[in-house]
Order: sequence, then C-alpha cells, then structure tokens
Amino acid sequence: MVLPIQRVALVGGTHGGELTGVFLAKKFQQFPRQIQRNGIETITLLANKKAIAMGRRYIDTDLNRTFHPQDLANPQLMNYEQSIAKTIARRIQQEKIDFIIDLHSTTANMGLTIILRSTHPDLLRLAAYLTAINPQVKILQHPPDQNTSYLRSLVEFGIAIEVGAVANGLLDAKLFQETEDLIHSILDYIEADRQGKPLAAPTNFTFYHMLEKVDYPRNKHGEIQAMIHPQLQFQDYKPLHPGNPMFITFDGKDIFYEGEFTVYPVFINEVAYYEKGIAMYLTQKEEYCFEVQEE
Repeated sequence: MVLPIQRVALVGGTHGGELTGVFLAKKFQQFPRQIQRNGIETITLLANKKAIAMGRRYIDTDLNRTFHPQDLANPQLMNYEQSIAKTIARRIQQEKIDFIIDLHSTTANMGLTIILRSTHPDLLRLAAYLTAINPQVKILQHPPDQNTSYLRSLVEFGIAIEVGAVANGLLDAKLFQETEDLIHSILDYIEADRQGKPLAAPTNFTFYHMLEKVDYPRNKHGEIQAMIHPQLQFQDYKPLHPGNPMFITFDGKDIFYEGEFTVYPVFINEVAYYEKGIAMYLTQKEEYCFEVQEE
C-alpha cells in the first residue's frame, strides 16, 4: 500500500531554545531543494519565533502542549503560544499537510529518538526501517490518550525527533548532522514508497512504550528533596531493575526503585521537565512483529 503522503511539514523551534531544529529548519529554508523529493512537497516552519528570538523554551506556555482539539477550538485561550497554535493548526489544515516532522532536542541522553503520533501500520513500518538502517535510533510511543496535545498530533502521520543530550541554546554538530541524515532517510523512504518501490523494512523491531511519569521526591511544600542518582544519570533506555537506586538525597541517602518489574527510563533529568514535575518517564521495552501477508 502506498503511503497517503504528498505534503510534509518540517517544523523547528516549537521550543525556542532547542537549536538543532531551529537551525535545520533555517538551513532547509535556505536550501529547499535538499528536502524535496519526487511526488512530495516539503515545507519548513519555524513555530515559535518570539521564543526563538529570546532563546527561551516558550513565552507564556509550552507550545507543544497547546494542540488539543478542545484547546484549539476555545476562543478564550489566546495567550501567545495558544494563539500561534491556532495559526499553525489552520496552516497545517489549509496546506493539506499529510506528515509532520517536529524537531526537538533534550538535555537527557536520548540519542536519536523518534516519538510516534499513532500506531498506524505504515508509520510503524517507517519506524522499523529507520531502526534497521541506523541501530542507534530508538522508537518511543506515548499512550494514545496522552498524545493529543502535541504539534505532531495535528495529523495521523506525525512524529517528533528528539536528540540529546545537548544543552538548551547550544548547537552540537554531531547531533545536528545525525538529525539531518535521519530527516533525509525519512523523506527517501516516503519517496520510494510513493514510486511503488518500497524500501525493505524488517518484520519486527523494538520500541519503548511509556508507562508512567515519575516526579522527584518532594516535601510537603513541593520542594525537591533528592536528585537523580549518579548511577542512573544519562542511562536513558537502560534497564532499571527493582532495587536499583533512582534518587539520592542531599545528605547522601539512596532512594531505590520499588517497582515489581524491570523498566527502561527515558527523559531522565530533562531540565525543562522540572517545572512539570517529571524526573523521568518509565517505559516498557516491547517487540513489534508485523503480520506476514500470505501469498
């Protein structure tokens, strides 16, 4: 089956201080032929221009939490990010965008991570292909009910690319180039599929399913009482077993993971998540197998 994709939106600067996406979008605006493919038109979009200019994640509220359909339809929600979310949503609809690539970076050690908008089989096959050509690529999936307020949720074929670890306001050439290569691989895959020459994807691949978020230990006043344990820092996608240390208090006492089974933390100690009450997300490592089509 040919992917129903003809128009792609490549978005940078949803968070103003995440410069990998900002400068990739600017590069492709300067050299648009690099992201054009036969049968596909790709547009670039700098999402939060005021935050980009100020080097901040956002001005009034997190833009990447303002795309829930109810919020977009609410005329009372009109602060800066809420207003531009409505503008972006209208543009995506008016320009009949089929596929969104939303570019992000993180201070967590997420490497090259693709977050899927949905579990549509064609999107999963793209994910499988990308993990096959680059084993460093990780695939992350939010629960469906928690995946509706992000920019990528505006279309069924939406993904976010998270790269890290890199500080906000910083460009890392290696991550920049790896992200650029990943974008080209995605566009090449779509082009080949549109031409009836689909690129081979494995029949199974590994992905990580988000289970829950974990906050830092806090006192009754909401003040943080412990840090990410040194043994866990930068260990994104590594197994966390029951009894392993998760946090360490300021006076040196370990706090251990008390779950009943092994999990795989991600977004560990992401700086932008302190305000959201998130120290990390716990995920379950799973294997997805495609159904074999009988001849």
